[in-house]
Amino acid sequence: MKKIILKSFTVLFGVVLFQACDSNNVIDQVTGSVKSGAVLRTVAVLSNTLNSSIPTTSWGVTVEEQDDQNGALLKSVGVYVTFKDLTPDNGTTVASDKLVKTIAGSAFTAGPFGLPRATISATFAEAVSAMGVTPSQYAPGDLFVFELRLELTDGRIFTSADVNGTVSGGSFFKSPFKYNALIVCSPEPGVYTIKMHDSYGDGWQTTTGGGGRGIKVVMDSGTIEFGMCSPYEASPFVCTPNDGFDAETTVTIPAGTLSANWIFPGDQYGEIGFEIFGPANQLLLAVPFGTGAAGILPVTLCAM
Repeated sequence: MKKIILKSFTVLFGVVLFQACDSNNVIDQVTGSVKSGAVLRTVAVLSNTLNSSIPTTSWGVTVEEQDDQNGALLKSVGVYVTFKDLTPDNGTTVASDKLVKTIAGSAFTAGPFGLPRATISATFAEAVSAMGVTPSQYAPGDLFVFELRLELTDGRIFTSADVNGTVSGGSFFKSPFKYNALIVCSPEPGVYTIKMHDSYGDGWQTTTGGGGRGIKVVMDSGTIEFGMCSPYEASPFVCTPNDGFDAETTVTIPAGTLSANWIFPGDQYGEIGFEIFGPANQLLLAVPFGTGAAGILPVTLCAM
């Protein structure tokens, strides 16, 4: 029996070897006609926000091109932008698939693996110009979606539509071809007025249940905290004296401040209310008694 198996294996191996050497083999004909694709691997995301108050701020990524000839097929990369309107209060804006710029293959340099690398970026001003939108059509919270389109020397073009999940979000390739950039803005500098109220008449007790924490304004230049003093516990910050029901204070945002987030710690007993006014006494936010949820407050007044 062992001899029969050995002879059968020898015959089978000879058939396989013969087929492998046959240039007319069907498998060879199929694989010989298939071309490999190409990717733009994300090396680093340098910025994913655009400040509408500073036109020169930019979105940017560093990418590495790879094809079946180790980058020799790279011709150029087109940078396209689409506007995603997430703030319908100022109307709905449609601006999609607009060319911002084209990066020539010669702008890429050899990376540590010998493959072409480049940092690709676009400023807020470039994106707005490409889309043809005006300040009344966008607002903080909207998105610019940048797409990179890779063109090879043989005429093929690869976009986000050509990749699957393994390539777009895999641990190695990370080649989505698309990137979101959130629109933010710098706050209008000046003196902001806050009118604070407590419906029970015993000052503020936030989520700590005692003197509590106040509202924080977290800026790139520092943090300010304010709130109504409570008779039950000493405040860990400089609180505002009050009659138990009402108080008023101010917060100054210096000129040149790039960001300012207003953060509310929550309301322990559902008694807190407040209004925030801008430097020109414009009402920016009104929170009725007991309705304030913990987290970032939607206070937005963009510097012009």
